[in-house]
Amino acid sequence: MHTSIRFLKEGWDVVGLDNFNDYYAVSLKRDRAVEIARNANEIGRLFILYEADLNSNIWDKLQSYDFDAIIHLAAQAGVRYSIEKPRAYLESNILGFQAVLEFVVKTRQIRFLYASSSSVYGKNSAQPFSESAPCDSPESYYASTKRANELMAKSYFHTEGIASIGLRFFTVYGPWGRPDMAPILFAKAAIKGGKIQVFNHGIQKRDFTYIDDIVEGIIRLTFSNNIPKRALIFNIGAGNPTRLMDFIEIIEKHSGKVIKKEFVKAQKGDVMETYADVTQLKSLIDYAPSTKLEYGIEVFIKWYKSYF
Repeated sequence: MHTSIRFLKEGWDVVGLDNFNDYYAVSLKRDRAVEIARNANEIGRLFILYEADLNSNIWDKLQSYDFDAIIHLAAQAGVRYSIEKPRAYLESNILGFQAVLEFVVKTRQIRFLYASSSSVYGKNSAQPFSESAPCDSPESYYASTKRANELMAKSYFHTEGIASIGLRFFTVYGPWGRPDMAPILFAKAAIKGGKIQVFNHGIQKRDFTYIDDIVEGIIRLTFSNNIPKRALIFNIGAGNPTRLMDFIEIIEKHSGKVIKKEFVKAQKGDVMETYADVTQLKSLIDYAPSTKLEYGIEVFIKWYKSYF
């Protein structure tokens, strides 16, 4: 949603594809689409939305457009859910990604970007996580599908000459975020008086990255003339891991409430710490995420109160 709105504001028309599945509240997903359309109307740009699955014949219709870039951010998300429903990840993240690759081959786009994940690093990679790490020990099936995407994209460069940019996102947060992720769960508990489970007793760390920083990276990588035409992978993270308890304390500060906590052991598939090395991104496009956690959470809490 944020990426679409940013492209509209930069003067581009946007074609969106979403199957609106029910992994989490469909109403939130549809409200995001409404928000994109509202921005498009205000700006005077074109936004066309197709409600269809990646593994459908929608690609026949999309061939009629003259795209300048494809930004593939669709996936079945969630580390823990991948343990319960692995087939959903196979269908969306593997077969769906294959469908996107085949479309890119047919249309020969100028830019093809797709979402990977910091979860591909697993527990064995050295800190901070560098794109040169082997990433051969994923901790979850979700992470395995994201690593598979990177390898699929690389093979398509060798066999089809298709350049690609894979983006390893680090714990994205901000307005309109997923309700199954910690920021909204924590905000809900603070404002409505519920209790949260604090995994691994709160000692784990995450490289929380504000959504606007993610989008800025996508925009710059899409239009930069400095990008080699190869199968590339970049970290997009704050480069500053934060203790989970510190993150919770900032939410408490901006919500004005103390959250009830239940400290529990780490869940399967979780890693102790994520810490992005963003040297490569900075050297190539002179960019690194810069939004301070205090500011990002303040904006997020204001949105949460206004939306919910």
